[in-house]
Amino acid sequence: MADQSLYRIGELAKKTNISPRTIDYYTSMGLIEAASRSDKNYRLYNDETIRRLKRIEQMKHDKYSLDEIKRTLTDWDRVSSEEEVSHKLSELQHQLAKLEREVKELEPVIEQLKPRQANRLYTRLLPQTAACIEALMLIMNKSNLM
Repeated sequence: MADQSLYRIGELAKKTNISPRTIDYYTSMGLIEAASRSDKNYRLYNDETIRRLKRIEQMKHDKYSLDEIKRTLTDWDRVSSEEEVSHKLSELQHQLAKLEREVKELEPVIEQLKPRQANRLYTRLLPQTAACIEALMLIMNKSNLM
């Protein structure tokens, strides 16, 4: 990991054109936080803080309140890591494979239904469920072509 520059509040204020008092207020509100403390107990901020301050200023410009900005930034902080996203995608692929197997098992039964029976079956399903079944059948048919 590359060395990151650390800035005291005055340096950060000059770099971002935001007053030290505002930076201190944002810190007390929890909008930003110091990356670490110096030996003399000064708060030290990093480059991520600069990016975050730019987001805050843009959102203020877009007429967001500080509370709305804080909620939004908190949501952004909760974004999953790449590892978590990869794990979730693997789970979804496993579930999709399971559903494809189940649809394959049902496909011959559905194809043997008379039109009236199939219509009754589909009218009992929620529209989202029917759309999912159709999408899975399309995926399966396309995968057979490849």
